[in-house]
Amino acid sequence: MRNRTAVAALVTCAAMVAATGCSSSFGSDKKTTQDTSEKQHLTVLIASSGDAETKAVKDAAAAWAKQSGNTVTVDVAKDINQQLAQSFAGHKPPDAFYVNSDQFANYAKGGSLYPYGDRIKDADDFSAQLRASFTHDGKLVCLPKDTSTLALAINDDLWKKAGLTAKDYPTTWAELKTVAARLTKGDVTGLVINGEYARVGVFMKQAGGWITDADQTKMTAGSTQNTQALDYVQSLLKSGSLKYANQVDTNWGGEALGKNKAAMTIEGNWLTGGMKADYPDVKYTAVPLPAGPAGQGTLAFSQCWGVAQDSGHRAAAVDLVKYLTSSTQMMKNADAFGVMPSRTSALAEYATKYPSAKAWADATAYAQGPVTVAGFDKVLTQFNTDLAELATGDPKKILADLQRNGEPALTAGE
Repeated sequence: MRNRTAVAALVTCAAMVAATGCSSSFGSDKKTTQDTSEKQHLTVLIASSGDAETKAVKDAAAAWAKQSGNTVTVDVAKDINQQLAQSFAGHKPPDAFYVNSDQFANYAKGGSLYPYGDRIKDADDFSAQLRASFTHDGKLVCLPKDTSTLALAINDDLWKKAGLTAKDYPTTWAELKTVAARLTKGDVTGLVINGEYARVGVFMKQAGGWITDADQTKMTAGSTQNTQALDYVQSLLKSGSLKYANQVDTNWGGEALGKNKAAMTIEGNWLTGGMKADYPDVKYTAVPLPAGPAGQGTLAFSQCWGVAQDSGHRAAAVDLVKYLTSSTQMMKNADAFGVMPSRTSALAEYATKYPSAKAWADATAYAQGPVTVAGFDKVLTQFNTDLAELATGDPKKILADLQRNGEPALTAGE
């Protein structure tokens, strides 16, 4: 019976961590003894985009280990959210790990993360927007490992075949609608995106709306600005000049662009690595997203380097994170797998070195960060489900449902 109860508690806590940020100290107030020896062994868990990223992180960890006298094992997760939840529940978490922005608040609220931000003297080299994404209860908990924004990627060959030039790159919603229609012909769709808020949301921002207010204390989903945005996207869907990636038998916008099924897509700077690896012969150009009624708007994404509250090597883990988030290492990562630095100083260097990524780099100045409230990921999952049916749905109802679902989630997540 005792073993069955223990297993049940572990499973319950793992589920709670994944959903609401169950504390890694579940069922115990015991403090983790800290290793103060000169040589320590650290474990690191990452969610890698591919071999290039895995190698870059392992090489960096090895370099730090050689410098510090410690040793490091870097593991690649198959499902990092699930694996972290289980490790927190079992009190055996990795010492350092990637934390997705949509799960950050769950882990922070549950006490699973060691807040080391006050140990970072140059934390202001990270933008205010990025720091806000990883701040909980007024404390910077963890450092952003990189950043990404969304831009409009254009298939150069399909663009030219339609008789368009660089002068025709759309800068407004009206222009986007016009070129999307002109590019839609045969097996080619003018604009292909993933049917989710992480893409459709750019139009909400460009219309002057967003899901919550700036402080994430009030839902603003039902605004006229958001309705205007979804009405616009719906009009493109109904015309056929916009399709979701799964409607053209692809998994994401980059695949649609690479397979010449999309003349344009809305994607992040990770597109660079994806196109290089899978469609090296396809030429494309990234330009700023067209401005909406309220001006320019895009979304920002990031992960942070988390350090476990239950780690027995917290000081060493923080030192490792400092090394991994240095400007030098960020530029090495950019060279290795196309990721964009989260430090503003390194980002300036990146923009100069990679002029083809200028649209993504410049967009950090007006990018909207994600909603980082504990438990809110469930609300966004439902929103994504509703957006998948936007072509035939009622934009006002979709937003009203988002408003209704979000209000109790904000209150519970405070």
